[in-house]
Amino acid sequence: MLIGSYQPALVATSYLVAALAAYVALDMAGRIDASRGWAARGWLLGGAIAMGVGIWSMHFIGMLAFRLPIPLGYDLAITLYSLLIAIASAGYALWVVSGPSLPPRRLAVAAMVLGAGIAAMHYVGMAAMRMLPGIDYHAGWFAASILIAMVSAGAALWIAFRLRSDGKGVFRRRVGAALVMGFAIVGMHYTGMAAARFPPGSICGAALADGIPQHWLASLVGTTTFAILAMALVVAILDRRLQERTSLLASSLHKANQELTYLALHDNLTKLPNRLLLEDRLEHAIRRAGRGGGRFALLFVDLDGFKAVNDAYGHPIGDKLLLQIAARLADHLRAGDTLARLGGDEFVVLADVDGASDAAALAEKLLLQVARPVEVEHGEINITASIGVALFGTDGATARELLANADAAMYSAKEQGRNAYCLFEPSMNRGAHEELALTQDLRRALGHDEFSLHYQPKLRAPAGPLTGVEALLRWHHPEQGMVMPDRFIPLAEKTGLILEIGRWVINEACRQLAQWRAQGIEIPSVSVNLSATQFRSPGLFGKISTALSAHAVPASSLVLEITESTAMHDPEASLAILQRLADLGVGISIDDFGTGYSSLLYLKRLPASELKIDRAFVRDLVAGGEDAAIVSAIIALGRTLNLTVIAEGVETEAQQHLLTELGCTSLQGFHLGRPCPPTEFAARLA
Repeated sequence: MLIGSYQPALVATSYLVAALAAYVALDMAGRIDASRGWAARGWLLGGAIAMGVGIWSMHFIGMLAFRLPIPLGYDLAITLYSLLIAIASAGYALWVVSGPSLPPRRLAVAAMVLGAGIAAMHYVGMAAMRMLPGIDYHAGWFAASILIAMVSAGAALWIAFRLRSDGKGVFRRRVGAALVMGFAIVGMHYTGMAAARFPPGSICGAALADGIPQHWLASLVGTTTFAILAMALVVAILDRRLQERTSLLASSLHKANQELTYLALHDNLTKLPNRLLLEDRLEHAIRRAGRGGGRFALLFVDLDGFKAVNDAYGHPIGDKLLLQIAARLADHLRAGDTLARLGGDEFVVLADVDGASDAAALAEKLLLQVARPVEVEHGEINITASIGVALFGTDGATARELLANADAAMYSAKEQGRNAYCLFEPSMNRGAHEELALTQDLRRALGHDEFSLHYQPKLRAPAGPLTGVEALLRWHHPEQGMVMPDRFIPLAEKTGLILEIGRWVINEACRQLAQWRAQGIEIPSVSVNLSATQFRSPGLFGKISTALSAHAVPASSLVLEITESTAMHDPEASLAILQRLADLGVGISIDDFGTGYSSLLYLKRLPASELKIDRAFVRDLVAGGEDAAIVSAIIALGRTLNLTVIAEGVETEAQQHLLTELGCTSLQGFHLGRPCPPTEFAARLA
């Protein structure tokens, strides 16, 4: 019997190749598990080739390490057959471990199939030497090699399945598993070699015929194996990094989408649900109540006087107040209730209730929480709320109806004195609808020439001559007739239409004054009232300059009346605006004087030319009374500051005489002349 020997270096190399092939197999299993569709099929094919070539190469490197005292060679066709068997076995193994599960029965069947395939590859490879006489195999060692192949295959399949997913520490576990699997593969090979018996006088038929010489096979196998395995590893590593980046990008996009969704559905300041999320939850509550017959209430909460807090302390303090109020409201609601912020100082509560009394109790509790002092840097701020309550079913069956009716009830609470709640009543909605209709008509009024100016004379006390006229706005509604300013001016200020209406008033007053003068009617000046919104609008100066130049009216002929409260709202800012107006040359009149909180320090700095005593002091004016004392003080103050003092609201002869005796400069009121259209006014002067 021929005695064989092994080259230690090649034996060690065979083990390294086996371990490398095992690692590639484990990594490929991970790539296949992480891929889908054609990408997974591509990784399965590439992995089968890389793993099969690796196992096959280990076998032939082990064969190259084997030495017999005869020339050795290998039949090319049989050698390639053994390679195909290795690739097919590797492909089957990777397909098995890429499945969603690996139950014991499937593992056992797969281990037998893969083990038989590896053993077949080995013994077909041995047959490639075409030994004459044939190789004699020891039955015990032969059976042991097949058993080792199957057990190794089962262990390899189980390890590959367990380690197919990437994660923390997987690389180290795969390396360790590859070293163990390498020992198993090498053990099967050399057990199979131990089973081989070469009778004396044996010759290698492949070496004598057209077989591949051993040294050529060594070069081919070594070069091909390491090239394929290296390429497989490089591609796998690059793909892993690409997947990691893709996963990181996908995670970032998912997080960004979550943040965007959150921002789209929540208030930026309080992080409470916004109108969009509230409407969604309201629709859900309506469907749930419709199916189960439940009841819920919608509470519209509006803070009283919040704008004054912002103006006095600034928006940062206002924001802190809103945050504290939102936290208080949220702390006193049940887990299933919704607290939303619609914007500004408006909150809405969606709560399950048993009835109107339950909703009223909740509203009362929320009012108490809002009314508690709020601690800020500048001390304590006290604020209250007005709450409107609408019940599902009774006060509306749709989200739009409930929101509108709760809003109407809230405004009713404000009209009743604030710091109160109101349950919705149908009469509230009628008022809201009327206001909405009037607002829509107001938007069309300018375009339809429905506005006009009436003029009221201002006379030097006691009965003349004429010192000027005041232009008073009137609205000729096509259906309601004459609408007085106290009805539509608040709506105009609320909707912002006051700016366009105010521009029209200034232009029309200048036009009429120019027309009167062109007709030879001498009117010393025309006064126009400015709302607080107009007074602080950036375009005010341009509108005034345009109107004066368009009608060639001297600036001194136009008097702008602003209320005392408007002038004292932000004294420094008001002073700057008034100074710019005075620089244009127009007159400045402080209207409703005595009703605000004027500071004498600021009053003396205002570039005003006249004070108008509010009609509230004139209405009940009698000699020796409190109103007479106040009027007398105002007149004295005006004289000291060199201002013309005008009393408005003069309706009786007694008031006319008493104001004259007190030293009032000019008078205005129904007793001296009612407001009238310009043609009628011109006729009175004729």
